Amino acid sequence: MTERAYDMTIGLEVHVELLTGSKMFCRCSTRFGDPPNTNVCPVCTGLPGALPVPNHEAVKLGLRAALGLGARINLRSGFDRKNYFYPDLPKGYQITQYRTPLAEDGFIEISEPPKRIRIQRIHLEEDTGKSIHAGDDITTAEYTLLDFNRCGVPLIEIVSEPDMSSPEEARQYLERLQRVLRFAGVSDVKMEEGSMRVDCNISVKPRGTAVSGKPVEIKNLSSFRAVVRALSYEFQRQARLLEEGKTVVRETRHWDEAKESTYPLRTKGSSQDYRYLPEPDLPDLVLEESFVEEVKRDMPRLPAEIVAYYTEKLGLPEYDAEVLTLDPNLSRFFDDCVERGADPKTAANWIMGDIMGYMNRQGLTYEKIPLSTENLVEMLGLLKSGVISGKIAKDVLVKVIETGKTPSEIVKEEGLTQVSDEGELLSIIQEVISANPGPVQDVKNGKEKAIGFLVGQVMKATRGRANPAKVNIMLKEKILS
Repeated sequence: MTERAYDMTIGLEVHVELLTGSKMFCRCSTRFGDPPNTNVCPVCTGLPGALPVPNHEAVKLGLRAALGLGARINLRSGFDRKNYFYPDLPKGYQITQYRTPLAEDGFIEISEPPKRIRIQRIHLEEDTGKSIHAGDDITTAEYTLLDFNRCGVPLIEIVSEPDMSSPEEARQYLERLQRVLRFAGVSDVKMEEGSMRVDCNISVKPRGTAVSGKPVEIKNLSSFRAVVRALSYEFQRQARLLEEGKTVVRETRHWDEAKESTYPLRTKGSSQDYRYLPEPDLPDLVLEESFVEEVKRDMPRLPAEIVAYYTEKLGLPEYDAEVLTLDPNLSRFFDDCVERGADPKTAANWIMGDIMGYMNRQGLTYEKIPLSTENLVEMLGLLKSGVISGKIAKDVLVKVIETGKTPSEIVKEEGLTQVSDEGELLSIIQEVISANPGPVQDVKNGKEKAIGFLVGQVMKATRGRANPAKVNIMLKEKILS
């Protein structure tokens, strides 16, 4: 069996927790990490007589998501009951939007290959509670604990069309979707905290056949890595079944990260199994055009707009612009540096190189950029004016981060000012020339690389404080004169 003999079709359903302070239909807190079952009330636990009231901010954030994804907004949408019985769903149903969603017909564009992934619908709903299994997984747990803090947290579900044909395309779609939602202020989309979760639908068929394969759902994937690995495994599993003449069962499966395989949870249900009915306790959601326009006016800048500004107005390469828009905190940090007078390309280089490198080594998020823009711009000024060398600047940056002192304070306290005085440099250059007759002769013979070695020796002797450009000129003059 070879991959070339089969095609896969992938559609994704992404659940995103909205960045509200209270739940979808009650005033309970949505704060993550609170003690279990402390953010609950009669509404979100489904006690008799409790009535839901829609969260205005959740509707606003849902509209932001729709606008950011180029979707058509339905001014009238409705809430429905999705009936199913599971321990972490105390009402025995979930309030969602089935008949008419908040928005339809959006898209995400990916680059490799260039492709538009259509978004079928974006609808509002409430989250379920959380089951905590006392064991390695649900199949071996002796018992299960229930935490209803998450129950009723506002969600949007973003349902793509089955337009993806590889795990890599799915990863690109999710990365770009996450970035749009983060810049729009819709959600923190922290997959490690469950505020963005992915269900994958994948079907496999022999290449060249017209009949589609049977879709299999993989539930609740919480990282891009898991999505790619689960889809790759499931493709191989289904292709192997077809190769052996067996039937692929339409079912819901779970991805086991430790075993790197999927296993069946239940037979895949249809819409009839959920017995959808209009939510009797809620009227249709009717939006005024003026409200939609207000949300549109207040939309933050999205990545595509910022990338265009960085490349067209600031002259950055597209690669730099894409990196700087990985996160709104990173983009704001760069913008502030430029507003304070930093050269855009120089600031971008330091942010993408030394600063992001330091953050990766320390495991820091973009919410915790470890220095101020004032200090970075000040250090870049010292470098530009020749007060410090590039090598010294790298050391100064780390000391600024770790001590909280300004660059000027560190340079003054540690005597790191760049040596540009010709008399002082000449003495050191003469010592380096005397100690390295071989490379000196190479320079005389026209070997340009040898000058780099000698410059390095001078820099070493001055602990990186020498002006390398001046050292280069003076070495050549001294050797070739």
